[in-house]
Amino acid sequence: MTTQTHPVDHELIRAAAQVARTRCRGDNHTVAAAARDRDGRIITAVNAYHFTGGPCAELVLIGTAAGQGVYELETIVAVGDRERGVIPPCGRCRQALLDYFPGLKVIVGNDDRARTVPITDLLPETYVWADHQLEEE
Repeated sequence: MTTQTHPVDHELIRAAAQVARTRCRGDNHTVAAAARDRDGRIITAVNAYHFTGGPCAELVLIGTAAGQGVYELETIVAVGDRERGVIPPCGRCRQALLDYFPGLKVIVGNDDRARTVPITDLLPETYVWADHQLEEE
């Protein structure tokens, strides 16, 4: 695997951290996500924890973006409540993010170790769900 790094979008980290500080209260909402679309707009969301399972902040963000007419995200980051900092996406989110946005960049690591990598680097040699939808020529 060849890791490509990209500049870290610190404004995006700050946006997610602000949402985590102000909107993540109690056990129902513990992680915030922020993403930048192709036009530079920032979309934010929080997870919806439930004992039966619930969508992570990254998955809520996919729906929130679509609800706002945004279908081309460029970079995403998740930040935990209680000053936990940047949180890498879980496996389910990695797969969903790859399927929705195969060119997406993801911010991982904290503080001076923060870096931005392609989603494909976080889930190498993966099955791409959208492949089954390709038309045969």
